[in-house]
Amino acid sequence: MKKKVIIIGGGIAGLSSGVYALKNGFDVTILESHSIPGGNCTSWKRKGYQFEGGMHWLTGSGKDTELNKLWHYVGALDDSVVIHNKEPFTEFDFKGTAIRLYRDVNKTQEHLTELFPEDTAEIEKLCNSIRQLANNEMPDDVYASNFKSEGLKELFRSFIGDYQGPIPIFFFFTFGTFAIGDGGFPEGGSLPFAGRIAKTVTSLGGEILYNTKAEQVIVENGKAVGVLANNIHSNTTTKMDADFVVVTSDTMTIDILFEIPAKALWIDEMRRVTHPTMCTFISLGINADLKKYPTQYVFKLTKPINFVNHPMEYLHVNNYADDPNFSPAGKTAMTVILGGDTYDFWRGAKEGGTYEEEKQKLADTIIAAIEKQIPETTGKFEVIDVATPLTYERYCGTWKGSYMTAMTPEVKMEPYPPVVDNISRLYFAGQRMMPPGGFPIALTTARTAIEYLCKDANVVFANEGANVDLQLI
Repeated sequence: MKKKVIIIGGGIAGLSSGVYALKNGFDVTILESHSIPGGNCTSWKRKGYQFEGGMHWLTGSGKDTELNKLWHYVGALDDSVVIHNKEPFTEFDFKGTAIRLYRDVNKTQEHLTELFPEDTAEIEKLCNSIRQLANNEMPDDVYASNFKSEGLKELFRSFIGDYQGPIPIFFFFTFGTFAIGDGGFPEGGSLPFAGRIAKTVTSLGGEILYNTKAEQVIVENGKAVGVLANNIHSNTTTKMDADFVVVTSDTMTIDILFEIPAKALWIDEMRRVTHPTMCTFISLGINADLKKYPTQYVFKLTKPINFVNHPMEYLHVNNYADDPNFSPAGKTAMTVILGGDTYDFWRGAKEGGTYEEEKQKLADTIIAAIEKQIPETTGKFEVIDVATPLTYERYCGTWKGSYMTAMTPEVKMEPYPPVVDNISRLYFAGQRMMPPGGFPIALTTARTAIEYLCKDANVVFANEGANVDLQLI
C-alpha cells in the first residue's frame, strides 16, 4: 500500500509538496483552512473587478531558467500560459518628466543617459551592476547620493527613502532578473497560478480538504503519525493517520501544532532574527479608462502622508487598466501597497472598535492623493477595499500577516533544514524557510522537504531534472 503523507497548508509550498510527493508514489492529503488554494498567492473579486494581492512578477517565468522547469513540473506554468513582460516596468513622475526603468537594461541606460547626461558615468555603473547580477555575480556598490541630478536622486529616494548606504541588493536582483528575460507576469495572476498546481494535485490522485484547519500534529514515540483536523463549517475534529507529515504553514507560528514543541537550532535562530515584512493593501475599482497611465506608476505627494508613524512622500500605484482579467471594459482596477510594520496599530484599532473607521480614513487619504495626480479619477471610485496585516493573518495564516522576511543585517540568504531534532517523519517547507521568502522559495523548499522524506522512506527521489541552487534564487 502507498504510504500516507498529510500536508498542512495549501499555499504554494503545500501544493508543490503535494505534487512532488504524488509523483514519488505517495498517497497525499492537503489540509487548507481557506476555501481556495494559494495562501499568500491570492487575489479577490469585487463587483466585476479583480485585485491582485500576491504576485507582481515571477522568478522562473523565463523559459530558459532552471526554475521554470520546476514551475512546469508542478503545473503552475505550461506552454499555454501567456507571460507578460510589459515595458517599462516602472515609471516615476518627476515634476512632469517621466523617468522610466525598463526590463531591458540597455534601454534603461539609454533612456536615463538621455535625460540626465551629467550622470552618464554613474548611470553606466548602475546598469553594469544590474548586468553583474544577471550573470550571477555580486554587483558593485552604487550609491544614490552619487547622482548629480535631482531626478535620479528622487527616483531612488522613492524606492529606498533616506537610506545613505549602497542601493540595496533587492533592486539589482529585480532588474537583474528582468535582464535575463525572466520576472514576467503569468496571465491572470495569482488565482489561476495556484489553481493550476491544485489541479495537478487532484489529477494525480491527491486530495485537498478546504475549510479544514490542522489543530495538532500527533506525535507518538518521537514520530509524527498523523494530524488532528478540524472542519471549520461543521466544527468537527477528525484524527487522520499518516506515515509522514509536512508542515508548510508559517514556521514562526508552529508551536500551536505540537503538545511538545519541535526543537532545532534553526528554529531558535529563525525566531531570533526574523522580522516581518507586511503591508496594508488598498484596492480601488475606478469607473474610468486609465490605459494611458503606466502599469507601475510612482509619483511624489504634494503633502507627505504620515501612515502609522511611517512617513510617505511617494505613492506607488499598480494600474491594471489594460488587463481585462482585472479591469472591466472601460474601467480600471488599481492597487496601492503601503509597507511598514503596522500590525500593532491595526490590532489596537480592531480591539478598540475603530478598525473600519481607520480603514476608511486611510482609503480617503489615498484616494485624495490619486485624484490630485490623476484628475480623471475624481468621483469615479466605485469599489474601495482595504486589506490590513490582520486580513492576511486571518485568510492566509501568516505570522502578523507578513508575506516575507525582512532582510536585516542578521539574516542570511541560506535555507534552513527541513527537519527537527526531536520528531522524525516530520518536514517543513515554505517561504519562511529561506529568507527573504517568496513563491520560488516556497516551491524549492517543498522540493527539498520531499527529497528528505523520500530518503527516510527509502524511495529514490524522482524530480524534474533541474539544476537548482537555493543560494541563487
